[in-house]
Amino acid sequence: MLELVHMDAGKQMSTHLAVSPAAGLTVGLARSPGEVEQAQRLRFRVYSEELGVRFPDGHRGIDVDYFDQWCEHLLVREVDTGRVVGTYRILTPEKAREAGRYYSESEFDLAGLSSIRHELVEFGRSCTDPEYRNGGVIMQLWSGLTKFLYLRGYRYAFGCASVSLRDDGVTAAEVWRTVQPHVDRCLPLTVQPLHRYPFEKLDSNLPARIPALIKGYLKVGAKVCGEPAWDPDFNAADFPVMLCLDEMTARYRRHFGLPDVN
Repeated sequence: MLELVHMDAGKQMSTHLAVSPAAGLTVGLARSPGEVEQAQRLRFRVYSEELGVRFPDGHRGIDVDYFDQWCEHLLVREVDTGRVVGTYRILTPEKAREAGRYYSESEFDLAGLSSIRHELVEFGRSCTDPEYRNGGVIMQLWSGLTKFLYLRGYRYAFGCASVSLRDDGVTAAEVWRTVQPHVDRCLPLTVQPLHRYPFEKLDSNLPARIPALIKGYLKVGAKVCGEPAWDPDFNAADFPVMLCLDEMTARYRRHFGLPDVN
């Protein structure tokens, strides 16, 4: 069983993040380089082999980059086999200072988040095994992420929700049409893309389905806090997503085992 180590009043205690016997899955933090490598191998299979992304530092079936060494790695495993079927990596503000920046600063100007930077955790490199893309794994990952925030005393999580541009931007445009009217609700906590995706150049307003991942983010109370950035390496439009733990819906606070907000 993977555990989250939490420091409280000078004492160390271990807390299991979450277990879902019905789904046969468990979620927790990687505790060794070998477990981190399992996450990196899943990332390589999904991003490189399935989506065709080529990472400069990827090799031997492993997706690894500079930021991995500074991150904690959240894993969802099958209880029976121990196989990793989902992962996030988590970069705390303290580790971001050591690394020199957040990973997302290669795509966004985060000046608008300067007032909360000391309590802002970045999550990223999200991926799920193809056999588990029914929503269960992403809910386990969000359960682990929100408990990480709560136990470590952070209030905010920030990351990018990538939408593939392999359909010439049709799905990304639909996502932007859906979330654009609500972006101002994040003010003043908004970000600016360094290279925005030019939706105005699209010729079509064809309808498309909102990806399940983004639907999930919005359901738990996360918000898109700016225009998307264009990521040519992933051939994706990256939507900046932020969650304030205090603003998470009551339903999902209960679902993730968090106390009610007073």
